[in-house]
Amino acid sequence: QVQLVESGGGLVQAGGSLRLSCAASGRTFSSYAMGWFRQAPGKEREFVAAISRSGVTTDYADSVKGRFTISRDNAKNTMYLQMNSLKPEDTAVYCCAAVGTTGWITLYGKISDYDYWGQGTQVTVSS
Repeated sequence: QVQLVESGGGLVQAGGSLRLSCAASGRTFSSYAMGWFRQAPGKEREFVAAISRSGVTTDYADSVKGRFTISRDNAKNTMYLQMNSLKPEDTAVYCCAAVGTTGWITLYGKISDYDYWGQGTQVTVSS
């Protein structure tokens, strides 16, 4: 089992940047593929980005491609989401998620793929 804790959210003006972190504890972090999801008020949770166990492969939602970068540091048991050129429509609670996998480069993009979730961190982008 793995426990996930997000941090780094906050209030930022449109065009600004934030870096979210997801700290993992428990079983070996490198055993898990990871992802970021977000949920805006009144909307369903949606996929943002995913990264494989190795960190070699990544995937992004079209809405964030070119603006967000997902990365991980397996030595620090931490995953990151660098968010640049933020827009008001990026306002949401951002959650990280983990799924145990044997695939070193496998990515997972569906909510139902993931076994473990953090509580989330609020990101608010003002216009």
